[in-house]
Amino acid sequence: MATLKDIERQIGAVKKTQKITKAMNMVAASKLRGAQDKMEAFRPYALKFAEVLGSLAERIEADEEHLPPLLAPRTEVKTVDLIVMTSDRGLCGSFNTNLIAKAEKFLKEKADQGVEVRFICAGKKGRDYFRRKKHNIIDEHIGVVGARFGFNVAVNSGREMIDSFLAEETDEVYMLYSEFVSMAKQAPTVKQLLPIAGVEKVEEDQEAADEVYVAEHICEPSAEELMAEMLPKQVYVQVYRGLLETSTSEHAARMAAMDNATTNCKEMVTSLTLIYNKARQAAITAELMDIVGGAEALKG
Repeated sequence: MATLKDIERQIGAVKKTQKITKAMNMVAASKLRGAQDKMEAFRPYALKFAEVLGSLAERIEADEEHLPPLLAPRTEVKTVDLIVMTSDRGLCGSFNTNLIAKAEKFLKEKADQGVEVRFICAGKKGRDYFRRKKHNIIDEHIGVVGARFGFNVAVNSGREMIDSFLAEETDEVYMLYSEFVSMAKQAPTVKQLLPIAGVEKVEEDQEAADEVYVAEHICEPSAEELMAEMLPKQVYVQVYRGLLETSTSEHAARMAAMDNATTNCKEMVTSLTLIYNKARQAAITAELMDIVGGAEALKG
């Protein structure tokens, strides 16, 4: 049975841990505000950019043989690149586990089709996992997710993926990121980047959808010239949006995990205090029994 001193030591250790988890919760909450503001400010831009791109694509009358290179699908898909966005640090619950599980599911689906998957890791946790599994990692970006980064990060990464696609080193490019739905839900999402598949549509009620006004965009210069300029930027925009969504999701997941840890510490302190009081009462009772027994022996 643990002594009173051992229990006191355990209570002190749990209280110190509680202070750490509470501080980490406050730091995550502070970072979450800034990341969420950036994400919510950029999300409408990304959706509108895709909408304008789709409007231009409808005007281009071209068969499959004369489609722009970034729109043309390959007749046979042999190699696929997947950029996996995870965090660099742990202590964020099942955030990284869910993303890696989604990546493994994607890998299995492509393996069943006889397609080779190459990984581009944005985040140390994903990089370390796929390195242990001996998967093919062609590039890595560490210190991006969860930190301050600019649009140039998405441009550099997107340009490498576009060059690889145009050089026919890969046939398709996908992005796996954590979409921020709410504080309680961050959904691992796979999105095709190359060839550019189509236009992202905002979910609306059916009645509202029937009344939606589709803008007729005036193009100058021609739609073809604008498409050639905008298609690479669409990749950059989607990569940047994925990084923002994943960063926000990481802070939200860490905030929730540290809040749960703080609550668990509080419950553990209560439980250990109860055990301590019972052990102390038992020790006092044993001492009283010894005193009474000694007194009775002296009387005898």
